[in-house]
Parts: sequence; structure tokens; C-alpha cells
Amino acid sequence: MSLKRSHAAGIRTSFPSGSESGGKLGRQELYDELKKLAQSGQVFAPVDIALAIGASEALVSRSLLGLAAEGYLEKVDTGKYRATPFAEIPQAEFLKALARASKTDSTRQRDLSEIARLKQNNDVMRTKLLAAIAERDHYLAALRQHGIDAGPAPVPAAASTGAPSAVPSPPSPELAAVDSPNSSGGSGDGSS
Repeated sequence: MSLKRSHAAGIRTSFPSGSESGGKLGRQELYDELKKLAQSGQVFAPVDIALAIGASEALVSRSLLGLAAEGYLEKVDTGKYRATPFAEIPQAEFLKALARASKTDSTRQRDLSEIARLKQNNDVMRTKLLAAIAERDHYLAALRQHGIDAGPAPVPAAASTGAPSAVPSPPSPELAAVDSPNSSGGSGDGSS
């Protein structure tokens, strides 16, 4: 065997490419690394594990994504994981989960990434909603501090079906004083 061929074989065994269907991932090394990360509770990326166990990042990333979908890892952010649910997983159960996770097809992979994107979008929208509620509460408190009544809460457009409300909203105190018959001395309709 030539030096060039033995060198290429050594690279292929220690760093299998993600495109190889028969690429090997050291299951024991992955299990040990995930156990260690579960005990420390730190957030990690696929590249961290790939460097620690000597496997390709693409293969590790695909395995971690599948394990997260199975519920054995917690996906913290895009490409970031936490192994806290992994702390009490026996090795036999891990091997079964890894076998299922490695069989993710492209459709499921696309679905999982779409779910992750939707969850991230949901988190962004929740943050914006909480900020809007905090801003509303701030302005209501400022109005109350100055003795101004904010009035009734507005009715959402979806709740109103186009039918007129049976109970008219009360006029504000300023408008009530202008519209009262005693304020102008006449009937208030301008027909005197």
C-alpha cells in the first residue's frame, strides 16, 4: 500500500464525509461525549462534538438533529443544543434512538428545520407581544398617575361581527358637559 493511499485511508476513517452513506460515527464516543456534556449542562454545537470525537460535522449535525427530534437533546438555538435530557439515558436506549435518528430522510429533515424556524418565529412574536403589553401598561399607569381615565378597552375587530352594539358606550366626561342641555341654556340641538 502506498503512502498516499494509506494517508487517504486514514483521513477517511477518522473524518468520514457527510455525503458518504456508509459514513461511520463512533457511537460509544458520541454517547460518552453527550453524557459528559449532560453533566456539565453547557450549550454545544455539532462542531464541538465533531472535533471531540473525530467525526465529520455533517454526520454529527444530522445525528444531533435527529436526537433532538426524538427528545433526547434540547435544541436551544439554531445549531446549538443542550444535553440535559440525556443525563439518565441508558446506552441501549441511546443506540435505538441513534438508529432512528440516522434514518431521517430529506422530507423529515426539511420538516424539522421548518418546525425549528416556526418555533423561532413564535419566540420572536411572543417577545414583541410582551413588549407591546409592557408599553401599554406603562402608558396606562402614566394616565392614571395624572388622573386621566383611559376609558373602556377597545373591542377587537374579530369579536365584532358587524352587528351594532346593543349597549352604547358612555360619552367621555368632557363631551357629556358639552352636549348637556344645561351647558348652553338651550335644547342642545341648535334649533332654537
